Parts: sequence; C-alpha cells; structure tokens
Amino acid sequence: MFREVRRKDRSLEEKGAIEVLKNGEYGVLSMVGENDYGYGVPLSYVYLENAIYFHCAREGQKLDSIEKNNKVSFSVVGRTKLLPEKFSTEYESTIIFGKATEVNDEEKERALFAIIEKYSPEYTESGMEYIKRAANRTRVIKVSIENICGKTRK
Repeated sequence: MFREVRRKDRSLEEKGAIEVLKNGEYGVLSMVGENDYGYGVPLSYVYLENAIYFHCAREGQKLDSIEKNNKVSFSVVGRTKLLPEKFSTEYESTIIFGKATEVNDEEKERALFAIIEKYSPEYTESGMEYIKRAANRTRVIKVSIENICGKTRK
C-alpha cells in the first residue's frame, strides 16, 4: 500500500523516525487542494500517542481540503548540515501518511496543552488560560499515523 524507502542504507528505523517527529519544530502538511492540485502548508504541531495534532482557524483552505479528502501526508526535516565540498547534505527526515479528523473536548484540550508544552514550556499556566479563551475560535486536527518512514544521511 505504501512504498518503502528506496535507499535502504539511509532508512531510519521507526523509533528514529518518531524521534524526528517529536523533536521537529515544524512540518509540512500535504493534501489534495482546490482543483485537485497538491496543497502543502507548513505548520507547528505536536506528536502525541501515535498521531500528530495541529490547531487552526475555524475555516480555511486546510479544512476545505481535509473535508474533501482526509488522506494526508506530513513531513518533517530534522537536523541538517550542508556538505558543499561533497555537493550534498547530512539530514534526517520523516514522512507520515494518515487520515486527518477533527478532535474535540478532552482530546482537543490535551492536544492544545501538549502544543503549549512543546513551544512555550515556561508559560504553561498562562497557556491554559489562553486555551480556555481561544478554544471556541480554534479547531484541532489529529492525523492518525497509518504509515511512517524516515531517512537519514550522516
């Protein structure tokens, strides 16, 4: 159903691919967009319980695309280092494939809090207050991971 990494010598084990997801600062969500064109958007996210979560506005192109087709991919590039003398790059990356669905109630709150812990750990108390104020203006999307693969070149 999903292709395997072509360069087996650069394949990351699942544990390593998950570490790239956990440590990534942002990722790119890719979907089928308007007029069946690919649509990719960079966003902040959190990895939690074999899924990634992100928050967004109540409406927009991401949500329209997910409503049309909830099969998505999400890619993260971890550490990189240019090797100009070798015309190459050291890198680590992960790509997941999964289905995107909206979450609510306790799961939504848990995901929003995890995002605050990841990006603003020194502000968790005020972050909880912010979540309560902004919850009605925010949607949270969960991408349940169906396939994950990672690559590295060191």
